Amino acid sequence: MEHPLSGIQIHNIVVALSKSASIKVDGPTLLGYKGEDFEWVTINLRNAEPSQDDWVGVFSPANFNESICPPQTSKEKESGAPFICTAPLKFKFANYSNVKYTKTGKTSLKFRLINQRGDFSFAFFSGGLENPKLISVSKYVAFSNPKAPLYPRLALGKSWDIMTVTWTSGYNIDEAVPFVEWGWKGQVQQRSPAGTLTFHRNSMCGSPARTVGWRDPGFIHTSFLKDLWPNVEYTYKLGHLLSDGSVVMSKQYSFKSPPFPGQESLQRIVIFGDMGKQERDGSNEYADYQPGSLMTTDTLIKDLDNIDAVFLIGDLPYSNGYISQWDQFTAQVEPITSRVPFMIASGNHERTWENSGGIYNGLDSGGECGVPAETLYYVPAENRAKFWYAADYGMFHFCIADTEHDWREGSEQYKFIEQCFASANRHKQPWLIFAAHRVLGYSSNEWYANEGSFEEPMGREHLQKLWQKYKVDMAFFGHVHNYERVCPIYQNQCVNKETSHYSGVVNGTIHVVVGGGGSHLSQFTTLNTRWSVFKDYDWGFVKLTAFDQSSLLFEYKKSKDGKVYDSFTISRDYKDVLACVHDGCEPTTLAN
Repeated sequence: MEHPLSGIQIHNIVVALSKSASIKVDGPTLLGYKGEDFEWVTINLRNAEPSQDDWVGVFSPANFNESICPPQTSKEKESGAPFICTAPLKFKFANYSNVKYTKTGKTSLKFRLINQRGDFSFAFFSGGLENPKLISVSKYVAFSNPKAPLYPRLALGKSWDIMTVTWTSGYNIDEAVPFVEWGWKGQVQQRSPAGTLTFHRNSMCGSPARTVGWRDPGFIHTSFLKDLWPNVEYTYKLGHLLSDGSVVMSKQYSFKSPPFPGQESLQRIVIFGDMGKQERDGSNEYADYQPGSLMTTDTLIKDLDNIDAVFLIGDLPYSNGYISQWDQFTAQVEPITSRVPFMIASGNHERTWENSGGIYNGLDSGGECGVPAETLYYVPAENRAKFWYAADYGMFHFCIADTEHDWREGSEQYKFIEQCFASANRHKQPWLIFAAHRVLGYSSNEWYANEGSFEEPMGREHLQKLWQKYKVDMAFFGHVHNYERVCPIYQNQCVNKETSHYSGVVNGTIHVVVGGGGSHLSQFTTLNTRWSVFKDYDWGFVKLTAFDQSSLLFEYKKSKDGKVYDSFTISRDYKDVLACVHDGCEPTTLAN
């Protein structure tokens, strides 16, 4: 589906300011003076010639005319510069909350603004989205400190005793020194430095990311909190030491440090893909772009005390080249990412672009070619442009693949995947999990069925011998926007007839499609896929609970209510992992 903002024909906008139309902010124009990072703003509209196509766009920076357009070529100058060359952050039709608007010409709208490193203005248009005419502009509104440090994202480091904190601000290193102030809850706090990154318009691969979708992303800071004690609650604040000696601090956040690898304790992991973003004020949603995103977000927030880490396996905001939407997404998930490690994978809507070094050609990333995702979110990869990495959490060992790069036998990534599997000490970390965005295993999705593959071409053909050899417990995939659980399987054959409890030897990998994180849903094929155990055409996520080194609970929960709709348990001993299975036997010798 197309991004809702892509329907606005920015270059067709003409200026037709009219005294018979007005747009006014109802309330203060200075926001967040008590430190809030979002505010609700009411605007009042009046139009003597109202139409059902009238709409309001929220622009930031507030001065959205040609002064912020990129330099033009001589040809472009000859054809006339556009008045506006950047998309709004969001929009609403004037009749959104008042069906009588077309009769009365009067209404009000509510917008939820987040602190986004710039001032804002509301622009009133007639002529619909295809031929917009600017008829009125509001006064500017702004947050008291638009550069404030915001939206922390926790992530696991390259070793178990490191927690990384990434956040966004408006402070470059020539203005302020970034740091994190942290320590045991209630104890003396220490400070750790942070590195600073950003990206630019010319970092983008194509349009709209290089054109109407571009917005300055600010500065992205990452700090490494090292030598953590296991299972301890830490508090932290984001800080910037300004050149005049003053300090800007965020509010206080907290997290619980990871367990020591192999430690037996209750450990709870949530996994899903294809989350998307929604606006709580109802903006942009006329295409029903990601109708389940807020349900998933809010259900996870409610249960966050019972979640230790979250894995979002690709397709995060579906910004598709509209860079402002990354801020909107980081703000939406901040209640989660600020408290538990939030690990991501790369999806087609982060990375896919023509002739950009990926295995797929296409336009799904809107010209982003992976740059915002790899900059805004830390992953413990050797090269963050290549999104494959390993992660440990207690009794779990995760191998995260990047399906936008070659995974086939002989590739650089294939070697990583095998090394990641081989490095798992199954006595200490019995639960070995593989995850990637596109389906490299099995799916009853309609388009995969029509292609006759029930997977991405060359997926399981290349990887199933690794899953089998290393006795991978589960393989998770997104990309398909529904839920499906497949039997323990090898070479298209179910190797276990059980459906609710698995015990004994690990003789096949359980494949799970869990792409119902929020985006529009995907239809199943009507064909009977005999390896499919459970299907659900709804939004939801999976929760894994490891009780000890022998017992694990799998639960699929719907986003709408957080209740369990599919589940199974695994119980086994270490000898069951070591046992010889078909194509999964260690070589032996007859020698004594």
